[in-house]
Amino acid sequence: MEMSRRQSPNLAIFLMSTVLIQHFTVVLSIGVNYGTLGDNLPQPAQVAQFLKEKTFIDRIKLFDVNPDILRAFAGTGILVTVTVPNGEIPNLTDVRYARRWINVNIKPFYPQTKINYIAVGNEILHWGPQELIDKLVTAMRSLHHALSLSGINDIKVSSPHSLGILASSQPPSTARFRSGWDKGTLAPMLQFHRETKSPFMVNPYPYFGYSPKMANFALFRPNRGYFDRFTNKTYTNMFDMLMDAVYMSMRRLGYGDVDIVAAETGWPSLGETFEPQCTVENAASYNGGLLRHVSSGAGTPLMPGRKFETYIFGLFNENQKSGSLAEKNFGLFRPDFTPVYDIGIMRGGPVQPHPTPSPALPAAPSKGKKWCVPNPKPATQHCRPT
Repeated sequence: MEMSRRQSPNLAIFLMSTVLIQHFTVVLSIGVNYGTLGDNLPQPAQVAQFLKEKTFIDRIKLFDVNPDILRAFAGTGILVTVTVPNGEIPNLTDVRYARRWINVNIKPFYPQTKINYIAVGNEILHWGPQELIDKLVTAMRSLHHALSLSGINDIKVSSPHSLGILASSQPPSTARFRSGWDKGTLAPMLQFHRETKSPFMVNPYPYFGYSPKMANFALFRPNRGYFDRFTNKTYTNMFDMLMDAVYMSMRRLGYGDVDIVAAETGWPSLGETFEPQCTVENAASYNGGLLRHVSSGAGTPLMPGRKFETYIFGLFNENQKSGSLAEKNFGLFRPDFTPVYDIGIMRGGPVQPHPTPSPALPAAPSKGKKWCVPNPKPATQHCRPT
């Protein structure tokens, strides 16, 4: 753009700087999952202040309805997703109970805290039991109705799913939801999302589909790509392939118009000796590539130009998580607020360690659930304990 003769150089520089700063902030908009399974984590008020002042992170997702965290984020402008415990799902099918739940868990903090989503349970279809699966959509509808009765119309209701809901993901064009879940649960759920203009939440983890031969494809590094001969689309990363597999599965049921949120995705920076893919370099490559990709607005081969709301897992390394060492090292930050690696989300460069929390230490392994991602072969999954 040619500068007008009437426009002073200083004004032009100021205007250009303002545009660049605004663009930079928007580009780096990203969410994180804020887990609390650690005995050395900072206080919620410190976390809220840190995220607001030191990072471009503008939304968090909680795995519960922690009142201390909700109070801490009041007035920050940071969006907050809360999660209903799985065991509450049967109770929430009763609208009266749902209204009481909102009165206790939402109203005391809203709207000072910008709660934007209520996630009903976590990966219910994958882990069950069947009673929860059968009542999930009813509970979601009941909770939405209770919100409306309470005069709250800007909090959306959803439920995150592991990609175990897919029968396959390769190639994306032939992907479909697992039989039984497709029409029995997911179609009614997607109808609810369409009616309420709420997003379908999924947890795409290329990490769980890792193989040495596909490393570059999983890590947003240069690669030969994956060609889907049925759509003539070429995929340059596994994240897009998984997202398009979800999209095609939704389209098969007639719900391709419903928005999709990537509610969890990430890569650990440290693992056991049998987890050589868990390195700082790989974690930085995946999460950095993910941030650049989703912020670009490029979308996916089947959803071009679509910008996905995305939540990295997780905020901190959590030393009390069950499972292997990798489970304890998914964090972008150590408990003293220092970055584990740099993906460009810090305002003004690295921060100094906070004096209170101690470094993350591994906890003794304990039995926990597994997270899975569909394999090209139907009904086969890569899994690991958490």
